[in-house]
Amino acid sequence: LAFCRGRIVRVPKGPLIRVVGTEVAIPCSVSDYDGPSEQNFDWEFSRETDFVRIVSTWDSTFTSEEYQKRVGRGDIKLRRSSNDAVELVIRNIQPADQGRYKCSTPSTDATVQGNYDAEVQVKVISDGLSVSGSKARSSTSLRLSEGDSFKLRCSAITTSPEHTHLHVTWQIKSGSSWQDILSLTHEGKFQPGPGYEERYRSGDIRLDTGANDTYGLSVSQASSADGGAYRCLVSEWVRGADGSWQKIQEKSVEIAAVSIQRTDVVISTSNVSVTERDSLDLTCNITTDRSGIFQAEVMWYFSASPDDTLSDAQLLLSMDHDSVVSDSTLISLSHVDRNSYRLLVRDVDVEDSGYYFCEAAIWVPLHNGSWHKVVERTSAPVSVVVTALEPDYDVFLNASKTPKFSDDPTELNCRITNVQDTEANIRFSVSWYYRQHLPGDDVVTEELLASMDADWTLLPGDRGRERIQNGEIIFFKKSADTFSLRIQWTSESDRGDYFCVISAWSRHRNNSWVKSRDVTSASVNIFWATQDYTLTVEAVKLKPFFVAGHTFEMTCKVSSKNIKTPRYSVLITAEKPFTDQSSPNGTTRIISLNQDSVVRLEDWTDQTRVDGVVLEKVQENEFRYRMYQTQISDAGLYRCVVTAWSPGGGGMWREAVNGLSNPIQIDFQTSGPVFNVSVHSDSPTIYQGEVADLLCIITTEGMPLEPDDMSFDVSWFAVRSFALDREPVLLASLDRRGIVTQSRRNGSSDLSLERISPLEFRLRVHGCEDHDFGNHYCVVTPWVRSATGVWQREPDIKAKPIFLSVKMDVLNAFKYPLLIGIGLATVIGLLSCLIGYCSSRWCCKKEVQETRRERRRLMSMEMD
Repeated sequence: LAFCRGRIVRVPKGPLIRVVGTEVAIPCSVSDYDGPSEQNFDWEFSRETDFVRIVSTWDSTFTSEEYQKRVGRGDIKLRRSSNDAVELVIRNIQPADQGRYKCSTPSTDATVQGNYDAEVQVKVISDGLSVSGSKARSSTSLRLSEGDSFKLRCSAITTSPEHTHLHVTWQIKSGSSWQDILSLTHEGKFQPGPGYEERYRSGDIRLDTGANDTYGLSVSQASSADGGAYRCLVSEWVRGADGSWQKIQEKSVEIAAVSIQRTDVVISTSNVSVTERDSLDLTCNITTDRSGIFQAEVMWYFSASPDDTLSDAQLLLSMDHDSVVSDSTLISLSHVDRNSYRLLVRDVDVEDSGYYFCEAAIWVPLHNGSWHKVVERTSAPVSVVVTALEPDYDVFLNASKTPKFSDDPTELNCRITNVQDTEANIRFSVSWYYRQHLPGDDVVTEELLASMDADWTLLPGDRGRERIQNGEIIFFKKSADTFSLRIQWTSESDRGDYFCVISAWSRHRNNSWVKSRDVTSASVNIFWATQDYTLTVEAVKLKPFFVAGHTFEMTCKVSSKNIKTPRYSVLITAEKPFTDQSSPNGTTRIISLNQDSVVRLEDWTDQTRVDGVVLEKVQENEFRYRMYQTQISDAGLYRCVVTAWSPGGGGMWREAVNGLSNPIQIDFQTSGPVFNVSVHSDSPTIYQGEVADLLCIITTEGMPLEPDDMSFDVSWFAVRSFALDREPVLLASLDRRGIVTQSRRNGSSDLSLERISPLEFRLRVHGCEDHDFGNHYCVVTPWVRSATGVWQREPDIKAKPIFLSVKMDVLNAFKYPLLIGIGLATVIGLLSCLIGYCSSRWCCKKEVQETRRERRRLMSMEMD
């Protein structure tokens, strides 16, 4: 395949038809060329055969003599549109300019390819287009009112010998430029100008053709924007040889100057201020110079904001063009004169304050008897302020009940007095406030307790909302002019100033209530002197001497001051020796009795003596504590902890003050044995997997006892550290009945606890692991049977800990891996030798045959 590429020079396809006296522009372009981007052009003209040089872009001497004057005057010139395109422009073309025009481009190519010139035929025809205004309205002026209709006409005809089409456009002069209104194109289509599309679709703007080649513009509903100069612009078009339309000439004629008188709607008064219950009088004036028959339609609107649109505003009253007024009781609309309409609002209310404006439309009759709306305008809003009539009254606040102590009731009465200038449509409500006394110059803040709206609905404030809901604070209306506040149980936090605010509400025409005035009362101070609560508790031991097994008894007597009708709750505590493991801090809560005389066991954990302690109320201020079958472990200091309670709100009790009695000591003087405990192990250092033996050995001193009269609770503990800085962990325990209890373990080692003699207990750790190391010790609780057969618990005894160390047995750890490794190595070596022998014996054997040599002696060279 071979591709050809060469220079191409193009001109329009002819013939080009142009009208004499018009300006002609013939384009010429070049493409697919080599050399510089900016190309030069030569133009020549021929009427028949020979071409005459006209003008060139690069040679000023190119022009022939007969064209030098026209080129010098600029009647003929070249206009470059790009580097590769120019236009030959001929102004005021004449019939002598009809002929063939040739465009040539000097070669800048390396090789000569393509065409370097192109010709086009130009045909000059006579001017047959005539444009004029209508005879009746030529160069006239029209003065119209807004909303009127008018028509304009122009005549356009052509006698061109060619088949040409006319393009008619109506224009209006806007400022210094002309704007298209409506066009009838050369293709027979109607085309509205920018901004006239909607009016064209609605039929307010039309372009009609009539007899004698006339074109009429009809405008309905004229507005102020339609005022100005109108002209008829006609252009003549012809279809070229390539099928495209070409405009060959254009003419225009001014038809008329139209002025539109604007219709204005205004309200006669500016901002208005009226008093409540008075009448509001507004007048809407329509300004127009229309002298014919017309009727006005008026609508009054109300809006709360001056920026609201008609859709957002409220329609008050309307009058149509037949003077029919819409119905309203308090608002009337009347026709004062031809262009004035009055709005009267009687008995105005505060809610009538806002912005008022009117909308007016002008209607004119048509020839068929119907009415047609020609214009519509809306006035600027007028501000109306309605001043409310405030009722005159005073407010008085007093306290009918004041507290002397905490939890006493408080009642305040807020009364309305000296009521004047009030009507039946006035209603009162109240709001209650509290103000706390602050020391110094601190800012005093007011807190809303509760308020009532116009419907007397109670709205609680943030302060005391829960107390109001629980009924501790009550708001009620005692009479028509008195509102009351009652605090059922006044607390110290309620001390302060109280005041009330009476609000007056006015009822409007729509039965809604609007607050018109607030009056604040003087404040009332609620305060009572308080003294500190005092509480004294005395404990007395009823039996000064007793021995173990007997009953311990003591009483607690309570006295108080400055507490209203107190009740007491009592708690019995015991301060045990620090050797008691059941209470590490030394204080045990035994039994309590609350202010309602309900007894409760607190930390009493001796299941064998559940009923061994009793607390009872002897008198209102005296309580007695008994402990049956006392044991040596019960030794310590016993106290009464008393709390005084005073009645609170809603039948609740409020804690007032706490008191602590003097201690009562229980100390047993015995000559029994003394127990000592120690921990022993023959091998405190063991290896993993072995058994660790730990012995808890009990020794006695003093009076000897029979083994059957002694029993022990033994517990084993471990501290998993070297320095005893962690919490002990219970391992196992053995009670005096022989029941063993083990704690939950995480490892694989196991425990066993047994009694191997009356005074020796052994703990065994089977299969020790590394986490079994640490300090181990035992805690022993001795039990001794008295002569009466009662078992007495002795204080707990803790042994000195012994450290158990668990090591790894290196030989045992590596013994089996070494034996297995040696065995595997031996087997693999023997197997390798066997494989090598078999391979060399049977698989790799090769026979080698040697060539036989002849045993001959060498001959001497002489013999050869």
